[in-house]
Amino acid sequence: MLVANERSDQGGRVAVNGVEDFGPWLARQLQRANMKQADLAKEAGVTRAAVSAWITGRAIPRDETMRAIADVFGAEYASMHTRTTDVANSGRPVSWYHRPAYADGGRDFGNAATFAFDADVEVLAREATQNSLDERLERNSPVRVRYTIHELTGEALARFREAIRWDALFPHYEAAAAQEQKVGRVIAEGLRDMYERDRLVLLRVDDYNASGLTGDDYGDGRFAAVVRRQLDSRKSDTSAGGSYGLGKATLWATSSLGMVLINSTLSVPHEGRTERRLVGRLDLPWRIVDDEPFAGPAWFGEPDTAPGSEGVARSWWADKETVERLHLTRESSAPGTSFLIVGAHDVASKATDSAHGAHEVDDEETVQAMHERLVDALGRNFWAAMTAGRNTAPLLEASVRTLRNGHVVIDEERVDPYRVQPSRTRALKAYLDGETVDRLTETGQVAHARVPLTIPARRGQRGTAEHEAVLLVTAVEEGDGKPNQVVMMRGNRMVIREARVPDLPLGTSAFQAVLLAGHAAGDDAPQAARAEAFLRASEPPEHDKWGQTDELRSVYSTAAHRRIREFTSGAYRSVRELVGRSQTKSKEGPRALRDLLRLDGAPSAVTRGGGAPTIRGLDAELDASGAWHVRAEVRLPAGQDSWLLSPVAKFDVRSGARPSVGWSEVVAGQNCELVDGGLRFKAGSRSASFSAVTDVSTHPVRAELAGLIVELQKIRGISE
Repeated sequence: MLVANERSDQGGRVAVNGVEDFGPWLARQLQRANMKQADLAKEAGVTRAAVSAWITGRAIPRDETMRAIADVFGAEYASMHTRTTDVANSGRPVSWYHRPAYADGGRDFGNAATFAFDADVEVLAREATQNSLDERLERNSPVRVRYTIHELTGEALARFREAIRWDALFPHYEAAAAQEQKVGRVIAEGLRDMYERDRLVLLRVDDYNASGLTGDDYGDGRFAAVVRRQLDSRKSDTSAGGSYGLGKATLWATSSLGMVLINSTLSVPHEGRTERRLVGRLDLPWRIVDDEPFAGPAWFGEPDTAPGSEGVARSWWADKETVERLHLTRESSAPGTSFLIVGAHDVASKATDSAHGAHEVDDEETVQAMHERLVDALGRNFWAAMTAGRNTAPLLEASVRTLRNGHVVIDEERVDPYRVQPSRTRALKAYLDGETVDRLTETGQVAHARVPLTIPARRGQRGTAEHEAVLLVTAVEEGDGKPNQVVMMRGNRMVIREARVPDLPLGTSAFQAVLLAGHAAGDDAPQAARAEAFLRASEPPEHDKWGQTDELRSVYSTAAHRRIREFTSGAYRSVRELVGRSQTKSKEGPRALRDLLRLDGAPSAVTRGGGAPTIRGLDAELDASGAWHVRAEVRLPAGQDSWLLSPVAKFDVRSGARPSVGWSEVVAGQNCELVDGGLRFKAGSRSASFSAVTDVSTHPVRAELAGLIVELQKIRGISE
């Protein structure tokens, strides 16, 4: 007999006492047990129509029928009412599913997406934290991110290996490590580290007040985008930092074993549940195990019984004990996700260790170096996101802690933006609190200016838009890094680029500058959404600069990157205006660089009645990548005509013709502007300046092996 439900929603589903609806819960238990509705009806002594009514939400069973259903599933009677967990599932334990090899013989020797970034905890911190910021749920509260380094040894390591079914995995690791490809060598090193040193480093990334991995196991949604797919960003918000769907690959790249386990608390229920949704993914190369070929990836989960997906591992709702054994226990029920990187390794830290001699570095120093690098990376990249105003919460809170076998090695360390970036943090807080000035007149003040960004129309559309970014300038404080830099960012306030401001007057007081574009300029900034979309399209996968990209060319135009150059040039000009007028620069410069530099010679000079523009002061420096950063002072002849010239860089090699090298960036300074790839010098001016950076990829030899010549040449095909 059927009983009317206590309450039905518009979809006909039953909700009792705020727990999961009985119908969807029962349907999932049938699927997990690989039972049909008719099977349950027969075992419980009811009609097939009664079971159908329960599942569709038209009715719920009587109490005695609930007991019969519990007996069918071998479950406790109370679980029929609480429905907080799935019934026991004997015969279908959690296991690893390895993707079979491709039928056409294709072989993948690793996940190409993991090679887009270095296996470096600094890169991981930037990419993973950016993803957490993009998924911030409650917009009036920060997303909280915590990194936990946990070293396992001895019995603790043995228990963890048992929890992840290591014995079943080991043959796959042996086959992968035996290969000579890059991924195989990394895995072999990871296995040696674990077995020879009896240690395994886990690195867990937890976020709270985030969306969690919502959606179906296979359909469109956050879960499938992270666990099942590559190059699927699933981010519709234009202010999101990520856009390529590559950032998640850093999680697997940081694992020497290619393994990441996941526990997600969902902001939107799936299957009526939100807490302890678990799954694991393993990225290995193509391999043969027991004469059976496998394609590469594997998943850790509950074997599926749905038609077409039989045996495929899908996510499951774990109990607290399982979560604890897998070191995935979350500290609260706040939505978000925990990623556990198994066998975490840090290439940069290992390079430092080897420089001191591997025998001199113990395990504690290794995890301590990883801890310090995480704290440094979080502070350097996200200090602005962690800055709060008087009446505004920060976007992010971040911390790092280090454990060994469950015991604290380094206490949880919350990243303090005032400690890592004191003057810039002070400048941003002053802006958030409305305490900026138009001109710096006293120590500690923060000057504020607007920098225009012209946003071109998308292809097929017409009309440009004007956005006003915010520029902040303030004096440096002790321990504030390199002075006279401008840091650029947008929406989620992650640092995109840091650059030295060119053409500064001699004697300029040391300063720091911050450029806030898009939504970072404020919710009421004009055309902020369009600015976010435009700048986002101009960023490479690393999101570390604004410039020409394939997306920018395809969505806007081939010349759209010129708007970026105009924007950054405008920012540099505004900085110079705020810190004081430019003065005549020294023509000498440091002797070590002076010996490598030459000014433009007469054969390449452009002549016209009244003389020709000449470079009268040249300052340059080599950066760590081997690129020349050039700052040039130009003397212009008397007259009222403007000049359109192109700066040309050449290497003065020891023998042969002087090869030209390209510029990666040209920035207009005083009395000139960028036009059609060249520099137009202002009519009537007697002096001007510009700066540029050579493109290392065009260098025929290393820069330190040749002198540098800079010339001004007339642009061919352009009439004056």
